[in-house]
Amino acid sequence: MKKLIQLSLLCFPLVVAAQPPAMSRQDMEKMMQGIEECMRNVDRSAIKSMASKAKAMQKRIKALCQAGKRDQAQNLAFEFAIETASSEPMKQARKCGEMMRGMMPRTPFPSEDELKQSHICDRY
Repeated sequence: MKKLIQLSLLCFPLVVAAQPPAMSRQDMEKMMQGIEECMRNVDRSAIKSMASKAKAMQKRIKALCQAGKRDQAQNLAFEFAIETASSEPMKQARKCGEMMRGMMPRTPFPSEDELKQSHICDRY
């Protein structure tokens, strides 16, 4: 369960406007219990399946990049990102991650323009 929580926190950047408030140990424990409770409702088998699919997709995209098919690789990466982000398990995990809002430092999320300026093949 802890790995699933860590994964959700790493995968979903949280945008926070203010400095994190000070929390007591009890408050922190209560919040973590709430997150664990929330994550119990996330379909673990679907998350595992998505992780396997992501590994396979990464190999496929890397092969396309190495073959010089940059546009095809970029399109495939965007399609997969949209499919993953719109899946029900990811929506549920994101909702659980919202409980951490205010506890994490502000993490900038790239704008659509910034994403369009970068290319998936530049990572390989």
